[in-house]
This record gives sequence, C-alpha cells and structure tokens, in this order.
Amino acid sequence: MSFNKFIEDQIQKGMSEGLFDNLKGAGKPLNLDEYFNTPEDLRLGYSVLKSGNILPPEIEMLREISDLKEKLAICKDEAERKKLNKLIQEKTLGFNMTMERYKRKR
Repeated sequence: MSFNKFIEDQIQKGMSEGLFDNLKGAGKPLNLDEYFNTPEDLRLGYSVLKSGNILPPEIEMLREISDLKEKLAICKDEAERKKLNKLIQEKTLGFNMTMERYKRKR
C-alpha cells in the first residue's frame, strides 16, 4: 500500500468515525491576515511556534490589533471609537518598530 493511500484511508476512517466533527474553528473561514502581515522570512518559524501554542510577541501584537479593529467595527460610541483608534495606532506603531528592529539586525 502506498503512503498516500494509507493516509487517505486514515482520513476517511476518521471522517466516518466523526473524529473531525468538532474541530476548533469548524465552519469558519481561515483568517490569514496575521500570517501575511508577518515578514516572509519569519512566517515558517512562527507557524511552527503557533502550532505548538507558543506565540512570539509580534504575533500577539497582531492579534491585539486585529481584536481592536473588530471592536472598532461594531462600536457605536464616538468617544470609545476615538480611544480604540488611538490604541490601534499605538499598537501598530509598536509592531512596526519591532519589525524594523528585526530588519536592521539582518
């Protein structure tokens, strides 16, 4: 039996047993914004770390920015919107400065 056939059989078996029915994020689109906002030379390493639930500070920064943007999109209060915008700008600046430091080290 070829390796590909074996893998396919295992996937089919798991599907028939319902092993994939309750996966985290099932039915939701993948959000790849964080991935593509990360410099290309760091993506693979960060993906490996993320798979192991070990996130570098830069990815946490991107997640925070993304969460703030989601809050801003649904926020109705103008004062709160200003606070969120300011926080997004500060976090984005911090992220950009961190990434610039990485570029200069290379």
